[in-house]
Amino acid sequence: MVQQIPVDPRVRADDTERDASRDDATHEIAPDLAYRRLAIVNVVFLGPPNAGDRGWVLIDAGIPGTKDLIKDAAAARFGPGARPSAIVMTHGHFDHVGGLEDLAEDWDAPIYAHSLERPYLDGSASYPPADPSVGGGAMARLSPLYPTKPVDVSSRLLMFPADGSIPPMAGWRWIHTPGHAPGHVSFWREADRTLIVGDAFVTTAQESAYAVATQEPELHGPPMYLTIDWTAARDSVRTLAALEPERVITGHGRPLRGPEMRRALNILAEDFDRVAVPEHGRYVTDPARPEDGSAYRRP
Repeated sequence: MVQQIPVDPRVRADDTERDASRDDATHEIAPDLAYRRLAIVNVVFLGPPNAGDRGWVLIDAGIPGTKDLIKDAAAARFGPGARPSAIVMTHGHFDHVGGLEDLAEDWDAPIYAHSLERPYLDGSASYPPADPSVGGGAMARLSPLYPTKPVDVSSRLLMFPADGSIPPMAGWRWIHTPGHAPGHVSFWREADRTLIVGDAFVTTAQESAYAVATQEPELHGPPMYLTIDWTAARDSVRTLAALEPERVITGHGRPLRGPEMRRALNILAEDFDRVAVPEHGRYVTDPARPEDGSAYRRP
């Protein structure tokens, strides 16, 4: 039976106090790390304030229609006209690539992603269709309307090196965390045990419009309606929990930190099949594993 894992609200990253002097909606959660919530999804800014041109990195690119919000937030944090050294992707679902094509063009920025996400970022393959039968809630029921077609940023697209490094993100490494998407990755910084997980797991019930609006802290598996391989998703959560992170930033929901967060993450990892996997669903018994994207090539 799918269920939420409540987390004490006090374990939220203290973005409100740290960013009290700011008049925008970007929340700093570490000296060089901030996030901006764009309706249903977060984008992450890596780099210290006033880093200037090419002194920072954007992680993910929001939902369609948020390009200007991202650019305004970047200018407020890093300086007018400051462009990123790169845009780095956790994966290519519609709510993470909404502004990608325009932002990369405007900023003349390279884009990094996992090789298994290439088909969804070079225009050659669409993702498998959503499954509205899982999770309940308005967000799940509306999921057949969410775009699955790819964007095409092939002229700027670079693949992560095989050694786990991320060229524009010194001190970080990428970890392949498939399940929600074939080439989904998370980012880990050992120095302060910070984990940027994309949608490998989330801290809100993303299937529910009410939960998305209230953002009460709960640990959940990946958004159900677009998760195509639940066995891989479980293994990915267990890999991330084993890191024992101090701070997690998810693609949906608020950042969380500390021992209570780790306790909840360990419960999610240990009991994933019971608390995260739907009892029935399109991909529960028949996972889609398009290793090279060929199963979902566009006509």
